Amino acid sequence: MSKHKLILPVLFFLLSIPFSQVERTNAAERPNLISIVTDDQGRWAMGLYGNKQIHTPYMDQIGREGAVFTNAFVATPVCSPSRATFLSGRYPSEHKITDYISPDEAQSGSGLIAPTWPQVLQKNGYQTALIGKWHLGEQNQFHPHQRGFGHFMGFLSGGTRPMDPTLEINGQTLKRKGPLPDLLVNNAIEFLQQSKEKPFALCLHFRAPHLPYGPVPKEDSAHYLGMNIDVPVTKGSDPEQIRKWNKDYYASISSVDRNIGRLLKELDRLQLSHNTLVIFTSDHGYNNGRHGINTKGNGHWIAGGVRGPKRPNMWDTSIRVPLVMRWPRVIKPGSQFDDMVSNVDMFKFVLGALDIPQPEKQVLHGIDYSPLLFGKPVKNREEIFGQYDLHNNGLAYLRMIRTAQFKYVKHYRAKYMDELYDLKSDPDETKNLLKRRSLAKWQKTAASLDRQLLKWQKSIQDPILKPAYH
Repeated sequence: MSKHKLILPVLFFLLSIPFSQVERTNAAERPNLISIVTDDQGRWAMGLYGNKQIHTPYMDQIGREGAVFTNAFVATPVCSPSRATFLSGRYPSEHKITDYISPDEAQSGSGLIAPTWPQVLQKNGYQTALIGKWHLGEQNQFHPHQRGFGHFMGFLSGGTRPMDPTLEINGQTLKRKGPLPDLLVNNAIEFLQQSKEKPFALCLHFRAPHLPYGPVPKEDSAHYLGMNIDVPVTKGSDPEQIRKWNKDYYASISSVDRNIGRLLKELDRLQLSHNTLVIFTSDHGYNNGRHGINTKGNGHWIAGGVRGPKRPNMWDTSIRVPLVMRWPRVIKPGSQFDDMVSNVDMFKFVLGALDIPQPEKQVLHGIDYSPLLFGKPVKNREEIFGQYDLHNNGLAYLRMIRTAQFKYVKHYRAKYMDELYDLKSDPDETKNLLKRRSLAKWQKTAASLDRQLLKWQKSIQDPILKPAYH
């Protein structure tokens, strides 16, 4: 057979493959990944999601030049269990981190044991780094170096000072001068410069805008000087107090945003932007006055300037997060995806996006929604699930199912607190249908959702179903 006869069938075969697929499989360079995660940033605290007062041009840039996900959620509304789910693809009760890891728990041996997607990337030739917050165990066996990160610079505990922090650098505990976000991004830029010749995966995980919000550099707080911040007002709340909280909160977010801009510019300078998937999100949402509470899923009631008892919750304000991505080689600028996605998906999503096989015989939950980036549909998701076991300074056991129309939250040991919201007519979740005169009308809906919730709980062997919890 002549060479020409061999070439023609091969040429026709290649022409039959969609361009995006050819680009994925035959690219000269393997794609890079940067995962940027803030701490305590609600979806509402970002310009691209409609906040006209906050200054987040670089977070917004990622979404404008790539894709915006409008329905991104987390499986739990506090940091340690959410970050563990993000890295492991498992729910909190499965990796036995169901509330933030307290200093006592860290000392006694709590930490992330489950395999992580950075470990898979590392085995597939990626240079991996975690810069910033860990909060998934402080003993040696839980160190980021043992969980898939070749490079670590940051802090193992839940937090450090926002200015002049104490950090682990090259295995030493050192105090450094300057704003924490700037110091983290300085190190991230060094990592990019040292890693540019090989595929890399950088996890840049900030502690901001977690309390305390400041101090921050004046250039970040200056955006809000003299601004009358719009705030949610609930009965008995102190608007001026909430306004002050939100102004400081915004400034903290802007300090992160400015540094994201520095990182994006360095990617451009190194000519790495085209083939780097940049993901920006948060570990969970936030309230700051919404629903009459401060902070997140373990927030306190606030009234008259006084902090009241805890209000464990899974309102959307606590579990809905910003999620934007940029990958010029793949994602069409201005893309918007309304599919419901969860941080439990991240393991499968990352491997799918980078065209790395999923590990065999490893229990993983969630879905791989990376085909969306390549212009392909994914199966419509009917519901997402969540859980939160509060045990630090309180006690509560929450399980949640959320569909496009309804959210049902089951409070174990406190059935009188069960919640049902019609998200179509009440997107702000102000009317618990299980507490109103129309209760009888919604009992069938609640029962149906409860059955679906129970089926999911059994699938993950939820320990709350064991008699010892009742």
